[in-house]
Amino acid sequence: MNDTNGFWTLLRQTRWIIMATFFILGILFWGGFHWALEVTNTETFCISCHEMEENVYREYQNTIHYSNRTGVRATCPDCHVPREWQHKIVRKIQASNEVLHKILGSIDTPAKFEGKRLELARNVWKAMKNTDSRECRNCHNFDSMDFTKQGRRGFDNHERGFAKGNTCIDCHKGIAHRLPHGMTESDDTRK
Repeated sequence: MNDTNGFWTLLRQTRWIIMATFFILGILFWGGFHWALEVTNTETFCISCHEMEENVYREYQNTIHYSNRTGVRATCPDCHVPREWQHKIVRKIQASNEVLHKILGSIDTPAKFEGKRLELARNVWKAMKNTDSRECRNCHNFDSMDFTKQGRRGFDNHERGFAKGNTCIDCHKGIAHRLPHGMTESDDTRK
């Protein structure tokens, strides 16, 4: 009984030290977690896998999202990772599947990548459709678009697409990456 009283006495005497320690550990954990999120949310990290650097990154370098008259560049995370914290966490959890396939070597050669390109593209298109192209809207805001300054074709297509309830990805597949071979008519919703 004396040992139990001694424990509680020690705990009462050191409670502020214990609370301060947990507080500091919490800050360090949160800082480390946030740092890891930010490091894994850079283009440098995205193309650190040769599968991405040798395939989709090279294609992207020849698009308007990489080089354009305004000098504004969209990077991998701009299009593939949500900005809002809760959506970003969900996307990072989903990305763990991509890490698994990196380890398994599912797409570690250009031939394997091409063999899965359509499946991978459909996964991205479906996710973008389900979120109403949320990542596109990080930079492109319909409320800020002046359709009268667009070409006639763009104006007509946007007007028709919005009337049909389309979202960005319905018409803009292949804007940053080459369209995969084997696409079907159901993949191309521009019609």
